[in-house]
Amino acid sequence: MKAKVHVTLKQGILDPQGKAIEHALDSLGFKNAANVRVGKYMELDIDEKDRAKAEAEVKKMCEKLLANTIIEEYRYELT
Repeated sequence: MKAKVHVTLKQGILDPQGKAIEHALDSLGFKNAANVRVGKYMELDIDEKDRAKAEAEVKKMCEKLLANTIIEEYRYELT
């Protein structure tokens, strides 16, 4: 099974990298881009046939390592 994990900063958490990209886009003439947020995307192959077990394992991975749950939120999908 493949897990696709998206990690982003929670709303209300300052995103300086997103702000820098927003300013760069503006200086390049892209005036319509606003509220840019930067995140992480990961793909993992999970050696598990049972979908419920795979979901539980991915959730543990996210909460223990892949996301800082104090300031970040995550979502994932299994295919």
